[in-house]
Amino acid sequence: MSRRTGARRRLGSIRLSLVLLALVPSVTLAAMWGVTTIQMFSEGLRLRDQTDLSRSTGAMGTDATLALQRERSLSAAWLATPKGSRAALDAQRAETDKAVAKLVGQADAIDKAPSRISDRLYSVLGSVGSLEYYRDQVDKPTDITAQQALDQYSSIIDDQIHAFQELSQVDDGDLTSQAGPLVGLEHAAELVSREDAQLTLAWPAGHLDDKTWTQFTELVNTRRWLVQDQVVPQLTGDAKAQTERILASREWQTLQSVEDQVLASRNASATADRIALPDAQKRWSTAMDKLSDQYAGLIEQQTAGLLERSADKADALLLKAALLSTGGLLALLLCVGMSWRITRSLSRRLRGLRRAAVSLAQERLPDVVARLDRGETVDPESATPELDYGHDELGQVARAFNTAQRTAVHTAVELADTRRGFQKIILGIARQSQNLVNLQLSKLDTLEREHTDPDILKGLYELDSTASQLRRYEENLVIVSGERPGRSWTEPVALMDILRSAVGEVAEYQRVEVLTEEEVYVAPPAVADVIHLLAELIDNATAYSPAPSPVTVRAGMVAKGLAVEVEDRGLGMSEEDYTSFNEQLAVPPQFDVVALADDLRLGMFVIGRLAHRHGIAVTLRSSPYGGTTAIVLIPHEIVVRETTGGGAKDGDTPADGLVAVDGRGARDAGPGEAPQRADAPGETGGRTAEGTEGGTERAAGSAREPRPLVTARTTSAVPSAPREVIPRRDGLAPLPRRVPQTSLVEELREESAPAEHDGSLDDFTAEAAASSLAGFQRGTLRARDDDAEPPHDEEAPAVPRQAAAAPAPSTPPADR
Repeated sequence: MSRRTGARRRLGSIRLSLVLLALVPSVTLAAMWGVTTIQMFSEGLRLRDQTDLSRSTGAMGTDATLALQRERSLSAAWLATPKGSRAALDAQRAETDKAVAKLVGQADAIDKAPSRISDRLYSVLGSVGSLEYYRDQVDKPTDITAQQALDQYSSIIDDQIHAFQELSQVDDGDLTSQAGPLVGLEHAAELVSREDAQLTLAWPAGHLDDKTWTQFTELVNTRRWLVQDQVVPQLTGDAKAQTERILASREWQTLQSVEDQVLASRNASATADRIALPDAQKRWSTAMDKLSDQYAGLIEQQTAGLLERSADKADALLLKAALLSTGGLLALLLCVGMSWRITRSLSRRLRGLRRAAVSLAQERLPDVVARLDRGETVDPESATPELDYGHDELGQVARAFNTAQRTAVHTAVELADTRRGFQKIILGIARQSQNLVNLQLSKLDTLEREHTDPDILKGLYELDSTASQLRRYEENLVIVSGERPGRSWTEPVALMDILRSAVGEVAEYQRVEVLTEEEVYVAPPAVADVIHLLAELIDNATAYSPAPSPVTVRAGMVAKGLAVEVEDRGLGMSEEDYTSFNEQLAVPPQFDVVALADDLRLGMFVIGRLAHRHGIAVTLRSSPYGGTTAIVLIPHEIVVRETTGGGAKDGDTPADGLVAVDGRGARDAGPGEAPQRADAPGETGGRTAEGTEGGTERAAGSAREPRPLVTARTTSAVPSAPREVIPRRDGLAPLPRRVPQTSLVEELREESAPAEHDGSLDDFTAEAAASSLAGFQRGTLRARDDDAEPPHDEEAPAVPRQAAAAPAPSTPPADR
């Protein structure tokens, strides 16, 4: 099996495949739509939150930074001239506290910010917390120097600038690139502010030490490099124009001129520890005041513009996310709707095609076959309605299915016609053969009446038995053809008569033992079929078991009816064969010539047909003797407990000593219904004819071998008067009784036994002497005949054996 076929089988059905075909893309698109929507909304919301945080912290901390720079300059001035005015410093400290409080008040927003931002801002909050201590050191220096106090201000401002840099790093690349030069500009302003703080602290002394001069030199060079190489080239638009105006202003030029003088003063100083400052404090302070206001305004303006653009960008992202999400949702719903509509349409059409196929296979075609079996006429066109599923692939499948169902129905009709024709042929042949067999039985009966020679009668009886078996085979053909055999009964028949009649239709009836004590009857409609069914089973038992072994037939009433067991001592069958045959017997059999051609099981077909006709259950199983036991369960519906019409019972025979199993005399019985003995061997010498005395000797004709199943008769030496013929219940005249010696001439007739005498020699005559010698001769002949017969048990079976020890005529073995 290929992988593709295995995958289709694992899916289970085409409907499930179609559902998955629509479900998988739909779920995938829904997942992609959901992820994209969440990502876009998340990006917009993060940008909005970051913008709000930047605004709430005072333009990303710019307000606090500028305030701290101004406070640092004023603190440096106060440290340089402690006896000066503190009003400006105190006012600036108040402004700084407002800016710091604005920053500290956003602790909750800082906590929700990304970690890289929150860490920087927490660092700023921590450093701002120590601001009061450094203010105290500015007011009253005790622990640290003035330069160290100013360095603490610078440290706080550096943290602020780094936080500003982190806040400017957003998910939008354009905004990040715009924020880069602004961060550099703020850093450059911080460097200029540090220069101012150092010079302000050093102006009163008029000189710088080497370390301070070196720090000042680093600040100048770093600021110039940053402005010229980093800030100005990256600025664009109005920010670049304003920056260039500041750099080209007279104040900026003054600032750079003073810086150059301070840098050049080292070369002019005599010692390295005392580097004299130029007399430029006034020019520096004036230029610095104007430049501080200019670059502070520039930074605040650009920061505000950046935050506005960030807010607009966040709103644009959210709007774009909403539009794309709505459009994606509509596209998703459209795709899902189309997929499910197409899937539902295909599934509905496939279900319709499936229902049509199942209806044909399970309803229409079986109904057509059942109607054909009942002999009805079926129109193939009306029985196969057309399926219309369009012109696509399903339509092509539907058209192919229409062709297939028309072909199937036409084939079923043709096969039914062929089967009916074949059954008619078989029935015609069987009927003709039955007529010939019945004619043969009539001829044999006539010959049996005309001949009294024992050898001739023995041959005639064998032919009679073979013809009875042949009639059963002809009845098999009639049953195969669906008809009923011609035999029928009008009254219930005793169970013992049923069993004896079934045994009489078997070739090797001598091996059959019948054991039953039930005095029940079988209803007339089922008598012929029950006899035939039992005869088939008994014939199977005798054919498939060795000749010396007996075949036992037992019968008795059980809870569900009358049970008849037929047990042989053959080789039996395997469990698979028992199961197969029991399944065949449990369902109504259908005649199939093709199946029978490979393995002829005609007997099983006949048994199954007869059993199903009357609701009889037939079961095969293994026998304890190694052979097979067939159990026939006859339901209560066809079993009669008592009869009111004088049905024949076991041993209750008509006056002529024969059992009438079908309403006729023993000779008028059909083939296979051999007449039974009224008296079993081993009892009295036989029944006497009507009007004769019992105990008389047999006639000369009775010395020959008896015909199978024919009652042995005795008669008196004096011919009896003709008996009155009593008509039968069915209106037919009974057959005449045959009395020994009636057809002999008077000289050949044997005289009856002499009457009793008183022993007087005077009464002894020649006639009496002749009679005595004749009786002696008959006794001698009878003794010789008894010695010639094979030994047998004292109790003969219920069915008498065939005359002489010659083997039974061979017959075709029946099938199991």
